[in-house]
Amino acid sequence: MKKQRFITSLSIIIATLSFGQLVAISTIQAATPPSLFPSTPSPVVTTFSSLPFTFSSITVPSSPLPSMLPKSRSALAIRRGPSPLPPDSLTLIWCDEFDYTGVPDTARWSFEHGFVRNQELQWYQEANARVIGGVLQITGRHEQVMNTNYKQVSTNWKKNRPTAEFTSSSIMTRDHFSFRYGRLEVRARIPIASGAWPAIWTLGNRWGWPACGEIDVMEFYRVPPSTKNIHHQTISPERTEPIILANACWKGANGRDAWDSARVPFSHFTDRDPDWASNFHIWRMDWTSTTIQLFLDDELINEIPTSQADNGGGWNHDANPFANDIPGFGHYILLNLAIGSSGGRPDINAFPLVYEVDYVRVYKKNE
Repeated sequence: MKKQRFITSLSIIIATLSFGQLVAISTIQAATPPSLFPSTPSPVVTTFSSLPFTFSSITVPSSPLPSMLPKSRSALAIRRGPSPLPPDSLTLIWCDEFDYTGVPDTARWSFEHGFVRNQELQWYQEANARVIGGVLQITGRHEQVMNTNYKQVSTNWKKNRPTAEFTSSSIMTRDHFSFRYGRLEVRARIPIASGAWPAIWTLGNRWGWPACGEIDVMEFYRVPPSTKNIHHQTISPERTEPIILANACWKGANGRDAWDSARVPFSHFTDRDPDWASNFHIWRMDWTSTTIQLFLDDELINEIPTSQADNGGGWNHDANPFANDIPGFGHYILLNLAIGSSGGRPDINAFPLVYEVDYVRVYKKNE
């Protein structure tokens, strides 16, 4: 049964892991908790006890920083102890179990339309998102559609393309739900063919980007070998190395976007499980006023101190998008499947691409 949980208390010895060179940005040191650490309870009321654990480390050799790409911190401190949000301290406040059929629930989700960002290839439309068999399916298709915003003389990439050669969907809770602090948990199965760029992320509901803050709970895309310096929006045959990302972005002191980014080679997961891409996995964010922790199957991928984001919105541009008490402020959720750009050159033979989401759940820490 896809939504059951079975918890067992185990004594686990964590071995120190290492893997080959990451063809990405900089040294990353990620903490690795036990893979069987208790996961978040389902909406059925259940009580769990948290288990103490000790992290070992995964170290990725450094490489030159390509221009226009997010920066990674040189190291992530190894943390000891449980998540700041143990499961028995949480209450479910919002979810979509996708236990219906048809269009994603319009009381929870709205759609993005057309060409939106990053010079991606897909045209976003509602027809590519459907709930079937208890899961949300976002489908990327190789099909031509007219650009209804086309202007031949425009220099805007969103307007000077007469057609789109691919379609997909992006859904978001912007008009319906936002939250500040707590736990976001998403169970999903992602497409990994060249060209695919699936994501689970949040944006602040005030101010423009990047002052609003962005949290990328999951991104999957491809980077060029470390010897190549390729703009992050460029589709290139050199963009061959798949990676899993866990990031946060805010407005830096220089007024531009600043990033805390962890990038893990996809081989780190497939070496342990060759069938990794055939299975569903759980991405999780634990967010407090001091830290944002991003997990994949209970493995801590990135831990982000919110104090880094001192610049942001507000009259004085000093509102932290990850830690503030501004009434009504929160982050909303986006699920999308982009094609091209950082996803790499699309493999036409792999289409249609299907990104499946089993559930989305948001929990609040009990007072």
